[in-house]
Amino acid sequence: MPSYEYRCKDCKQRFEVYLSYDEYGKHEVRCVNCNSLDVQRTIGRIRIAQSEESRMENLADPTNLAGLEDDPKALARMMRQMGSEMGEDLGPEYDEVLDRLESGQSPEEIESAMPDLDTEGGMGGDIPDF
Repeated sequence: MPSYEYRCKDCKQRFEVYLSYDEYGKHEVRCVNCNSLDVQRTIGRIRIAQSEESRMENLADPTNLAGLEDDPKALARMMRQMGSEMGEDLGPEYDEVLDRLESGQSPEEIESAMPDLDTEGGMGGDIPDF
């Protein structure tokens, strides 16, 4: 059954209502917080399904890689997105490296600060050398 998102104009709370396609537009919708009928439907997030192959192709797009060597924060964003797309837990070391990149540390600084880090595959691959 589809869910529809609403916002109450009286108490300003957002809420969700599950209605069948037949009920939508015919069923009276009341705010779940204050019971008001003065509600407005809002548009929720839209999801687009993509194959794993097309998601990986988008990540490997060279335009997404431009300038990463000079921007540790952008490198961390890209690596987080790649990790998310892979759908695997890459371990606490991976998360620590990303946290350090997001704080502005360079890959070289991270390698010297984490001497026990296996940069030959322990985190799923090398830390990029720039």
